Amino acid sequence: MLTRRSLPLLAAGLPLAARAQPRWPQRPIKFVVPFAAGGIIDVVARIVAEPLARRLGQPIVIENVPGAGSTIGVRAAGRAAADGYTLLFNGAAHVVIPALYPDAGFDALADFMPVALVGDQSFLLCVHPSVPVRTVPEFLAWLRARGGDATFATTGIGAASHLAGELLKTLAGVDFTVVPYRGTPAAVTDFLAGRIDFMIDSQTLLAPYARDGGARPLAVTTPRRSRLLPQLPTLAEAGIAGYSASSFQVLFAPRGTPGEIVTTLAAAVTEVQADPEVQRRFTDAGVDILAGDAATFIRAEAEKWLPILRASGARP
Repeated sequence: MLTRRSLPLLAAGLPLAARAQPRWPQRPIKFVVPFAAGGIIDVVARIVAEPLARRLGQPIVIENVPGAGSTIGVRAAGRAAADGYTLLFNGAAHVVIPALYPDAGFDALADFMPVALVGDQSFLLCVHPSVPVRTVPEFLAWLRARGGDATFATTGIGAASHLAGELLKTLAGVDFTVVPYRGTPAAVTDFLAGRIDFMIDSQTLLAPYARDGGARPLAVTTPRRSRLLPQLPTLAEAGIAGYSASSFQVLFAPRGTPGEIVTTLAAAVTEVQADPEVQRRFTDAGVDILAGDAATFIRAEAEKWLPILRASGARP
């Protein structure tokens, strides 16, 4: 006879899949952003966090854990339980960790699952107004004449801005001195003061200075022109065939996160991308919706950037 006393015993003998599981999420979710607040990855994370939280029914907390080319934050996220409550919001820096930090103690590509593509932003190539060039061909000739002495500010070795500079070296056959900074504010301050010759960085960051004369824009880095500065050519249009670089944003989960959680997250991100208010805020920030298979995208980016970075000899 089936009695109340026997029910716990029967339940204990059931396979785990047959037992009732609490619906995810049951508590707040944390996004680890491995960069300081105010950068484009942090901005995009904050744009999507609130509407994503509404769809999931739990708050999303942004935790900025900057340093060491994003490896401090990536390591922190990787040490968390693979239960969907700690996620990583990263970009191009993620795919080059194996080249820059071979002794990091983790494998950024193997230890994380790309959950969803989120956004993508083209960069601007800008020179300081003291640099005597107004077009990309003039700029390349000026670089060659300087013999590597021109200075290029980047917000960190392995950051998307740094990768964009290394791609310029590779495809245009030029050289210059890379000056890494610990964050965007310091790099921009020195650039605007004329202590740095040029930058390749977020159009949201540089467009205001381009408009007021603090910086001279020459081109955008993606195959498509910028909505913010549509008069500018792309670097490919300006003569550097095949040039394409941007700052993309991807949501990752620690490897081993249950498939149903990953599927739920990916679907929710797609819904958020279709939200008119999110699209408006992306447009204001100069960010485009990035769609497609996240795993395929990250694999292709790693295949593109790892050889370039290794060939450059760059070290943190």
